[in-house]
Amino acid sequence: MTEIIKLKSGSLYEDRNSYSRIFMIGDQIFVSNTAGIDYTTREISPDVAQQARKALQNINGALQAVGSSLADTVRIITHVPTSTDMPAVAAVLGETFRNIDLAGTMVCTPLARRELKVEFEVTAIRGASSLPAKYIRASV
Repeated sequence: MTEIIKLKSGSLYEDRNSYSRIFMIGDQIFVSNTAGIDYTTREISPDVAQQARKALQNINGALQAVGSSLADTVRIITHVPTSTDMPAVAAVLGETFRNIDLAGTMVCTPLARRELKVEFEVTAIRGASSLPAKYIRASV
């Protein structure tokens, strides 16, 4: 029987808005929009790159709790409210996902709180990082 796991990370909004940080069914892992907030201290850096790194740390911690990691990420959707912040966020993504080459989308969209400069949604497949990858080049 396929197992469903719903992971809560301590965000105030998870209970209030009735969602989970992670919804996992089998080896498929869906991570809700995650910001660069320290969930213990409630602090958030004013620097977009630091927010991006902290958000990815938050996601990685949640993934590790279900036996996975950022290395198993197959898709990321990045939400950035200010287009001039996109290059800094892209640089952090490049550092973090170098040689993973996942599917990615970056959109310029408002976020729920003014101090938030970036949020990420992630899809991961537990164990994907241990599978061989075949690279194909095509003109599309």
